[in-house]
Amino acid sequence: MSDSSLKVFEALKWASSFLKDNDRDANAGEILLQHLLKQTRSMLLANLHDELSEADLRRFRAAVELHAKGTPIQYIIGSEEFYGRTFFVNEEVLIPRPETEELIYYTLRKMPSLFNKGQKLRLADIGTGSGAIAITMKLEETSLSVSATDIAGPSLEVAKGNASALGAEVQFIQGDLLLPFIEQNEKVDILLSNPPYIPIDDQKSMSVVVTGHEPHRALFAGSDGLDFYRRFMEQLPLIMNVPGLIGFEVGAGQGQAVADMLLRTFPAARVSVENDINEKDRMVFAALT
Repeated sequence: MSDSSLKVFEALKWASSFLKDNDRDANAGEILLQHLLKQTRSMLLANLHDELSEADLRRFRAAVELHAKGTPIQYIIGSEEFYGRTFFVNEEVLIPRPETEELIYYTLRKMPSLFNKGQKLRLADIGTGSGAIAITMKLEETSLSVSATDIAGPSLEVAKGNASALGAEVQFIQGDLLLPFIEQNEKVDILLSNPPYIPIDDQKSMSVVVTGHEPHRALFAGSDGLDFYRRFMEQLPLIMNVPGLIGFEVGAGQGQAVADMLLRTFPAARVSVENDINEKDRMVFAALT
């Protein structure tokens, strides 16, 4: 495609064909052009016969070629939707995914049966990344006192920016898993985490869109993907209040293994494995009573 002027529909047709040839989603061009032109999908479709300026055409081509080489769309446009809100993302954080929205959904459903209405509760989100879990929980349940940790300073900067942009009061702490709470002898009522859970050998078969761009520290966790859950089991008894609620996102097929770990750690807990919308075991909860 040359830099001479093209109409919107011609540019989209080129992008669709180019992306398909590079084994990418053919519809990605539409998302990129919407972002570039600051138009909704309906606006873009209504303007299909508008001519793109040379500058817009150059920017569009560069974005499409970047995605074809493997850069996720979310990093190109700088954001992703999560639980109805827009979160800023960059290559320092994992891109929020729909499965994690379900972790929020189930947590909100389970809270009323464990805690008294109006009870002051402290929630911790461990390995917060973009801040999606912590910020969403605070905005959905404003009475919560929410803390979020991450081992990486650059990730926390992204999370802080999202909290500020979305008006969520969250305390951000740099530290390794639960150590910030253990060191301060602090307890929490609700603990949520979407930790790294991909077995390291799976990297060979994964898309370069993920492995080449998303932070490996947020993806991989030893030979079976369960390393972080094992570390959690050592630390959780030191910080959990009773009653309390623990909620993990897990990789498909890991649900029972993580449930067994929680039962060994908290023999009296009510442990449940929840399936996501695709009927895959993606969340494990432990209600401490």
